[in-house]
Amino acid sequence: MTDTAKHSKASNAMWGGRFAAGPDAIMEAINASISFDKRLYAQDIRGSRAHAAMLSAQGIISNKDAEAIGEGLLTVLSEIEAGNFPFRTALEDIHMNVEARLKDIIGEPAGRLHTARSRNDQVATDFRLWVRDQCDAAITALSALIRACLAQAEAGADWVMPGFTHLQTAQPVTWGHHMMAYVEMFARDRARFEDARRRMNECPLGAAALAGTGFAIDRFATAAALGFDRPMANSLDAVSDRDFALEFLSAASICAMHMSRLAEELVIWSSAQFRFVAMSDKWSTGSSIMPQKRNPDAAELIRAKIGRILGANVALFTVMKGLPLAYSKDMQEDKEQVFDAADTLMLALAAMSGMISDLSVNRDRLEAAAASGFSTATDLADWLVREAGLPFRDAHHVTGTLVALAEKKGCDLPDLALEEMQAVNPAITAAIFDVLGVRNSVASRQSYGGTAPDQVRAQVARWKEALR
Repeated sequence: MTDTAKHSKASNAMWGGRFAAGPDAIMEAINASISFDKRLYAQDIRGSRAHAAMLSAQGIISNKDAEAIGEGLLTVLSEIEAGNFPFRTALEDIHMNVEARLKDIIGEPAGRLHTARSRNDQVATDFRLWVRDQCDAAITALSALIRACLAQAEAGADWVMPGFTHLQTAQPVTWGHHMMAYVEMFARDRARFEDARRRMNECPLGAAALAGTGFAIDRFATAAALGFDRPMANSLDAVSDRDFALEFLSAASICAMHMSRLAEELVIWSSAQFRFVAMSDKWSTGSSIMPQKRNPDAAELIRAKIGRILGANVALFTVMKGLPLAYSKDMQEDKEQVFDAADTLMLALAAMSGMISDLSVNRDRLEAAAASGFSTATDLADWLVREAGLPFRDAHHVTGTLVALAEKKGCDLPDLALEEMQAVNPAITAAIFDVLGVRNSVASRQSYGGTAPDQVRAQVARWKEALR
């Protein structure tokens, strides 16, 4: 018998007597998912062991058969982990491959494992377990990235740098304040994964094909055994829901977008024109023909990863958008995108944590840049309101006139003579120079969430406590 015939025979045996002829090679190729869903092997075996234990506890199968199934599944697990498992495309997916190998090992009792369940609730359970694990991994990785940003923020709580809007110099801020902005972003990302995990922590197992089962199963027992809070309350929803995967991809997309923004800043800041930061050799590469180059390749690659992750999100939304209840084979296309997005996210998080931890900051260059571009113009306007009693709009006009004068003279605001300022508005006194320095500017921003070093240190302390 040829290998193809053997595969067809094996496939037919799993399907029972419904089909007289095996699928041809093209149908087998489009129908099989074992090439990627074998990643679910640990979750599949865990779910099957919980199911078998429940069937035994309910008297649906014998304790002897349940024990044989449980031990046999552990053997299958060890074979897969050792790289000795004979995955077969003809058996379509991880579920059929595991069950067929279990039958090879323990014989007839293996056929009792699938009592009171379907591949529909089986794959929904396996996939949900896997995505839940990825949420846990993302939460851990984000905690590490937040700590790296906190360390930078604490070190540079009083390092003055330019703040930007439209990538134009706006007002002075501190390096610590800038890093704390990313702490807040990544903390929201972590909270999204935590929230998604809570919502997905319901168990589909026992929903069977779509309508539940007539066997007296205990779905609460299997849910508890697998670490779920409860079983899903509707069998149709249980087998057809992929919201948990979509939520994971949505959270991953937002997180990747945040990393892309930080990566973009690292690319800009490490350029010869800015020289705000330098990345270590671990995260940089050279040029094949330009020996002076240090390219921020890791940051650039992270910046690109959002495309893959967001693409996975759009792809799964597109798969799910038109599906009637309950299960459709379209849903086999749910996993590859999620697998790739999860791998991409974890790699990007690890690289970003490494880059931020190793980042060298050019403090002097930051402060020199902070003082350029009329960055204390708003401080001048605020002083006119606070000390000279001008309405803000009038103060804004006076300040704009002084900026225009400084531009014409080719100098910055602190370089204007007091007499020149008083010619624009006689209420200006020498005290104005106390607010035109960038250090004075950032020190004055004491409002909650502001850039003042004391505020930054308070936020650092708050997050360090929260991370404990």
